[in-house]
Amino acid sequence: MNEVKFEELVGKTLTSIAHIKESQRWCEHIVFTADDGKEWRMWHDTDCCESVKVEDISGNLADLIGSPILMAEEVTSKEGTAKEAYDDSFTWTFYKLATVKGSVTIRWYGTSNGYYSEKVSFGEIEEEQKCDQ
Repeated sequence: MNEVKFEELVGKTLTSIAHIKESQRWCEHIVFTADDGKEWRMWHDTDCCESVKVEDISGNLADLIGSPILMAEEVTSKEGTAKEAYDDSFTWTFYKLATVKGSVTIRWYGTSNGYYSEKVSFGEIEEEQKCDQ
């Protein structure tokens, strides 16, 4: 998977967005598909002693379908309050998207013991990887 900046979605017209949770593998990701056939994946590679999950999706994902993306912005913060008292290290990552129909914010929360990544990745799915979703 080729990691790219989230802002690459600006100007793209999405045809679908799939939020996928695989409880058996502790895996969660979001797949964005554009009208030109390109696909992107938002995910976190889970490791020991950490957890990174979608905490909330604010807005209606359907508002992002069928109209060009006008805004795609990633904002991260280690400030504020940890979700749980025992979260040694935490990162909030907000993905803000907007079209003329509305806006959506996807909020990820990552926590670890401080030695593992809390980063959310975003990348373009290569043609040969499209069956691996």
